[in-house]
Amino acid sequence: MDKILVVDDEKHIIELLKFGLEREGYQVLVAYDGSQALELISREAPDLVVLDVMLPEIDGFAVCRAIRGDARTREVPVIMLSARGQELDKVLGLELGADDYVTKPFSVRELVARVKARLRRSAGTGSENRRPLMVNNVLIDPERLLVEIGGERQSLTPKEFELLWFLARRAGRVFSRDYLLEQIWGYEYTGDSRTVDVHIRHIRQKLERLPGTLQLIETVRGVGYRFKELK
Repeated sequence: MDKILVVDDEKHIIELLKFGLEREGYQVLVAYDGSQALELISREAPDLVVLDVMLPEIDGFAVCRAIRGDARTREVPVIMLSARGQELDKVLGLELGADDYVTKPFSVRELVARVKARLRRSAGTGSENRRPLMVNNVLIDPERLLVEIGGERQSLTPKEFELLWFLARRAGRVFSRDYLLEQIWGYEYTGDSRTVDVHIRHIRQKLERLPGTLQLIETVRGVGYRFKELK
């Protein structure tokens, strides 16, 4: 049984999400502030975290940063939840490694669907070839969720890895932002293509930070992105 941690300081939201997730068979843990959330994450090792931004003591951005900064939890999917609707807040959440960002008010059914999609993708149950790829000096190993450059391990979030693996397995093909949103996130993302742009930028920063490292993900202006096909 997958274990979900729901973090929010509004009791009625906790109750709604707890009911909706438990009805789908998930075990639900709850926290009402950032400190309690970090304690539960360390002690209970949840499979996914639904995390509000505006929390007492430690805010959601700081909690997300702590999750991604700990080797034990950096691969745990995080869905951020916030009443804020500004683009900057969404971008900041994604910059910190959140896998998804949901703005209040929201549909419990939609959020549960997003939880299912994230857990399904994190489980890596796809039928495609899962053998490691070696491109230039970059190793991509889907079984271990591992990326190495010249033998040095790089820290990618689960969503960054999934996006990289999808493109790398299809080198040379161009994919639109909307198509990548549908394939990687698993649902219609209300046309917010910035999500893909932010993740692509993070991947590039991590893969191309060493001198002489080849740019592997190319931007096709007016269309989308492709993984460079090496001859």
